[in-house]
Amino acid sequence: MTKSKKNRQSHSLTNYAWLSICAAVITIVFKSIGFYLTDSISFFSDALESSVNLVAAVMTMMMLIVAAKPPDEDHSYGHDKAEYFSSGVEGVLIIVAALSIVYVAVKRLIDPQPLMQIGIGSVFLIIASLVNFFVGNILIRAGKEYESIALEADGRHLMTDVWTSVGVIVGVFAVSMTGWQRLDPIIAILVAINIISTGWSLLKRTIAGLMDVALPEKDIGVIEDILESYKATGLEFHALRTRQAGSRKFVTMHVLVPGDWTVHEGHQLLEKIEGEIRRDLSNVVVLTHLESLDDQTSWHDVSLDRES
Repeated sequence: MTKSKKNRQSHSLTNYAWLSICAAVITIVFKSIGFYLTDSISFFSDALESSVNLVAAVMTMMMLIVAAKPPDEDHSYGHDKAEYFSSGVEGVLIIVAALSIVYVAVKRLIDPQPLMQIGIGSVFLIIASLVNFFVGNILIRAGKEYESIALEADGRHLMTDVWTSVGVIVGVFAVSMTGWQRLDPIIAILVAINIISTGWSLLKRTIAGLMDVALPEKDIGVIEDILESYKATGLEFHALRTRQAGSRKFVTMHVLVPGDWTVHEGHQLLEKIEGEIRRDLSNVVVLTHLESLDDQTSWHDVSLDRES
């Protein structure tokens, strides 16, 4: 990816992050009004999750700016992994918010309180949910298009928030219908459990990225199909390794050619293979190592730790 193209992508991602921040502010206001009107602990839990959304959106924007920085002497592979800090922080904040909801809900479970103005309060929650629904879908599509884990994680969190709000609205109306006040904190606890699940999934994805998880099977299949076409000509490949760093993909491999090939012939082949992989996979860095089929030492470095 050229520097100018990288800058344009960074600008686009930052705009999406601003959209997420605006959505978070709007939903906090509307959900807080809903909580004020109803005094529902379920509404409180929903408003608290939107507060987490705001912090996460700000963190996402900061990390997207860092990730867009070009490689330098101290970060020769770029800054793309910064996105994982965003999704990791978001995951932790989600879990902390969920535990806070459980704490408040348990207190209300022990000492239940009547709900007020459920109808008008729910209207504000519905408006906030619609904002999250539209913005969440936009962020998810943008995250997939630009292969940004931070943006996609932010969008999926907003969509989880939508379903949380739906559950809360159904729950408070059930309270008004049955008169069972303890149903409100029970719903809040169920919401918290769902939020914890979302936070944990984000943390697992973050940890996988920081541990240099391999590319998805679909991407690896694309690479293997390209290599298979060359194997038919008598060439060999080994030590194929892949990893994901934020939106950037890394692919390394050893290419084995006949020993009587010239350096020029080998280099032309590597250029062709690397070009085909870059053509079929977006935002990928391909590193190849040329070896001789006729040299026994070519088979000593198949594993990560080379044989002596």
